[in-house]
Amino acid sequence: MRVGVVTFPGSLDDVDAARAVTVAGGEAVALWHGDHDLRGVDAVVLPGGFSYGDYLRCGAIARFAPVMTEIIAAAQEGLPVLGICNGFQILCESHLLPGALIRNDARRFVCRDQRLRLDNVATAWTSEYEAGQEVVIPLKSGEGGYIADADTLDRLEGEGRVVARYLEHNPNGAMRDIAGVTNQRGNVVGLMPHPEHAVDDLCGSGTDGLGFFRSVLAVATA
Repeated sequence: MRVGVVTFPGSLDDVDAARAVTVAGGEAVALWHGDHDLRGVDAVVLPGGFSYGDYLRCGAIARFAPVMTEIIAAAQEGLPVLGICNGFQILCESHLLPGALIRNDARRFVCRDQRLRLDNVATAWTSEYEAGQEVVIPLKSGEGGYIADADTLDRLEGEGRVVARYLEHNPNGAMRDIAGVTNQRGNVVGLMPHPEHAVDDLCGSGTDGLGFFRSVLAVATA
């Protein structure tokens, strides 16, 4: 199973995402923002960071990177794509996911281990979890508040497309405590917390994030 990990100018967590893929048992394939070829990968991770310096809006410039043309087309055909933090922002800017991410309501960068509940375990990236399972995943973002209009939020709720919610404390003012969403097909997932930082006990955040990467490997194998 080959999982592409995209590096944009300003990406910070591409190496961590690649390591998470390897720990899960997959082969990480480096993709560059200027690539026009996905190199035959079976899935793609858009990592966290500050692509293109977060100018204009977070993810707004990355959305027009050459590699995104290929990823958007492939995602629409069913390629599994996971956007983490800045990657989530890029997916929203690319209209692969609805809504947007705005500045945290406290106007401060948040860095903490965050408890989540997984509400949708039928996606390509969450099938290794149990419905309603609670996990702890590191969160680190300044613009992580998920927003959408009421009709969109109701549709996401009604279709079961809220993947994860914040528990105990909403760290950024996200509407309806939403930490992650999926598209209708379930192959594209955006998540604000960082599962790639929770794949090894050595890192101090446990291994609750490993299921995201094992899930996509299991889907591809099946």
